Amino acid sequence: MATMESDLGGPADLSEDEQRAVEAQLLRLADDELVQAERYTFWQVRAPTLESDLSISNNAQDELGHARLWYDAVQQLGYSEESLIYESDPSDFQHSTLVELPFAEGDWADAIVRAYLYDVAEDIRLSALEDSSYEIIRNRTSRIQGEEGYHLEHAESWLDRMALDEEASERVQAAIDELYPYALTLFEPVGDVEADIDRLGIRTMTLDEMRTEWETRVESFLTELGFDVPTDAAPATPAGRDNEHTDHWHDLHDEMTASYRNLGRDEATLIMAADDE
Repeated sequence: MATMESDLGGPADLSEDEQRAVEAQLLRLADDELVQAERYTFWQVRAPTLESDLSISNNAQDELGHARLWYDAVQQLGYSEESLIYESDPSDFQHSTLVELPFAEGDWADAIVRAYLYDVAEDIRLSALEDSSYEIIRNRTSRIQGEEGYHLEHAESWLDRMALDEEASERVQAAIDELYPYALTLFEPVGDVEADIDRLGIRTMTLDEMRTEWETRVESFLTELGFDVPTDAAPATPAGRDNEHTDHWHDLHDEMTASYRNLGRDEATLIMAADDE
């Protein structure tokens, strides 16, 4: 269990090593949420019911809002939104490859299993950030947790329903087998900075501790519903945390930044700026 040495203060108080560790944690948070939000938009007007269409659209909006909160925290360290998103090379991003995979055409089970695996990990990660030594992370974590709780409830509710239908259960099982190794990449390290993240108390659980809790929770819930969990799986490659991604991400990044490029923008337009804390 990582322990907090002392409060790191604000952006201006950080040493070079402290800023590097804070940046690594913030970018992991921001990149995951941004790409997850972009992928969720696939299901708008494609979800099986109006209720589920609205739910996943709301989830996408929430994730985008969370990404903006984390990117804004990075900007306070001397970066711009343009440099972090629209003018970055795809290989600059550190998100897990789980969130960049395209959804199987028309397979709602893919969306629900992916959301469940991600949202359990996000619940654990946010818990590990509640007492972060970096005040800005602490404050923003508390604002995000409520919305993420609804996301997890939505995924669990759908899995409960799909477990009662034979055909749907088969699709869920296929999605679990396919996506579980990619979900493990959520707990892969970002370069050699992990020891500093733990030592400085930027989070209060190590990656190994978070992965162990995630595996326990996922296996318990899914096996109770009658699904098999590939507990012997290894993390997929590429993992994403090492800036190596699948070709799917390069295509998605092109789509995501197309309007910015085609309109000849040199700055991102903000409707509302995020709070300082």
